[in-house]
Parts: sequence; C-alpha cells; structure tokens
Amino acid sequence: MLGMAQPTQNSARALSRLESQKTHLKSICLQYQLYLLLNSHFFCLLKNERGLIIFFLCAYVPKTAAGHCKWEEVLKDLEQIKTSKDIDVSLYTADTDEDTECQEPVIRCFFLETNVILQECLIKNCSKTQDVLNIWKNGNASLENNKLNSTTSAKCKECEEYEEKNFTEFIQSFVKVIQKECKH
Repeated sequence: MLGMAQPTQNSARALSRLESQKTHLKSICLQYQLYLLLNSHFFCLLKNERGLIIFFLCAYVPKTAAGHCKWEEVLKDLEQIKTSKDIDVSLYTADTDEDTECQEPVIRCFFLETNVILQECLIKNCSKTQDVLNIWKNGNASLENNKLNSTTSAKCKECEEYEEKNFTEFIQSFVKVIQKECKH
C-alpha cells in the first residue's frame, strides 16, 4: 500500500514542476514579444527630430520625478501629531542649526526620541499612536536604507547632550530638520 502512494507523490511533484516551467516559458515568450514591439517602435522614433525630443524628455522626466524627499511621509505624520494634546513628554531636542556633517546624528536623535513618544502613546493609549508608529518605522527604514554617513565627526553631540524640551518644541525642531534635509 505504501508502494502505491510514492508514485502518486512523485507524479504530483513532476506535474507541479511542469506547470511551473510552462508558466515560466509563457512569461519568457511574452517578454520577448514585448521586447520586439518596443524595439521596433523605439528605433522608428529616433529617425526624426520629434522622436529625438520625445526620447530626451522621457529620459529626463524620471530623474526629476525621483527627486522627491525621502522624508515626505514622515513630514505628513509629523503634521498629524503636532497638535496632539495626549502627548506630554520632555525630549532631547537636537539643534536645528547643526553643521551638515552632524546632520545624520541629529536625524537619528530625533528618531530615537520618537521611540520615547511611541512608548508614551502605548502606555496612555494616545489617539495618535499609529501616526507616531509610522514616523518611527519610516524614519528607521530610511536611515537603514541610506546609511548617510558611517562615521560621525567627533564634534557632533550625542542625543543626551541636547537640551530637553517639551513635545511641541521637539516637533517644531524635528520638522525644521527634516525640511532642511529635503532641500539638500
């Protein structure tokens, strides 16, 4: 009886692999047809002046569209929480006029302090907990993905060296620093 089950499992695996290969083959065929279609249209465009203009415009537009600020979502969420009355904490608030070489540690400091706000919101069940969580997640993801500077200058302060300020002042400074970063 066990001998009967084995060929069925092998057949099922073989059928599954065959289906996977068929799907992959169909995908390759479709990609090749698209390649041929685009290739023929592309070279037709380059034969005249209008086609060249369109080509250069298309080549330029993605660069300008990609120039948006990576902190855009963080700024939106900061706007959402800045008027919150639920959050009452003192936070180390980095100076907004630090040297550009200290920009990464300053931004890291703000996101570290955002974790303090998040913990406070979780304890008090704040109405803006989700917005604070979004700031923390987006900020940390951006910092991890970009690794602005792997080394920091000796003149840059540690987070705990900054003055503690109330939530409102902290958010105002945070927004200024992020806006400054977006302009670079």
